[in-house]
Amino acid sequence: MGSVGDCYDRYLVRIEELRQSVRIVKQALDALPKGEIYAEDRRFVLPPKEKVFSSMEELIYQFKVVTEMQVPRGEVYSSVEGSKGELGFYLCGDNGPHAHRLHVRAPSFFNIQAIPHLAPGVYIADMVAIIGSLDFVMGECDR
Repeated sequence: MGSVGDCYDRYLVRIEELRQSVRIVKQALDALPKGEIYAEDRRFVLPPKEKVFSSMEELIYQFKVVTEMQVPRGEVYSSVEGSKGELGFYLCGDNGPHAHRLHVRAPSFFNIQAIPHLAPGVYIADMVAIIGSLDFVMGECDR
């Protein structure tokens, strides 16, 4: 990888991330068991779509899962490492059918805060490459 921390170095990191992602996906696919996969606890998992279309019991079950789900009382925050950074979800439940509060921590909003530190004294033409190397989604930033 690079050692300067400029746009080209971020490009090299992005390419290596793509290679590693393909490697991880191949490992995951090789480790999947053969045949149909069902969740142990079917209270929160929808049945396979082809069974919903062909079985009245599965259709009723899907309807019950979707309409009778209760969000437990309390708060929880969970995050995953996404391609652009940490993607987090904060959820507050009040034991009703809908979440009381939901907040999504989008990584792009935090990534654009690095621009002033990456671009002191650069030309406007250089900003295009710097912004492109951060690879943020503007829809996440302006919400």
